[in-house]
Amino acid sequence: MGKNMRLICYGQKHTRPEWEKVLSGAGFDQFCEELVQELAAFDIRLERLDSQEQVIEIKSYVDLLNAVRIGSPSDGISSICVGHVIGKSPNLDPLEDIRRAVNRIAFAPETVPPDSENRKVCHNCGCGC
Repeated sequence: MGKNMRLICYGQKHTRPEWEKVLSGAGFDQFCEELVQELAAFDIRLERLDSQEQVIEIKSYVDLLNAVRIGSPSDGISSICVGHVIGKSPNLDPLEDIRRAVNRIAFAPETVPPDSENRKVCHNCGCGC
């Protein structure tokens, strides 16, 4: 019996247009399907969910990463944001960062800091945070 994981995308209200289409559309759908296929080879089932009940205002890159959550019940992770999993983003590439976070939860969940750490990371994206 394999591992079950969830990739949850919260609703977004954008104040910066450069990230408006990153987590939607055919490109993101294809990206998610590739992730599903990659993990299936390791008997890991990834389910993508969209949750419009929770809306994140996207003012910075970290907000964009916070709009994507990962769950892995068998690892005791109900919902953790991508930014918390990866820390600082080396390339400010949202799809790369999502892939890194999903793979980290899939293959090394013990390396993710506990929720209580509540870390704040500046991604140096120019947002002024």
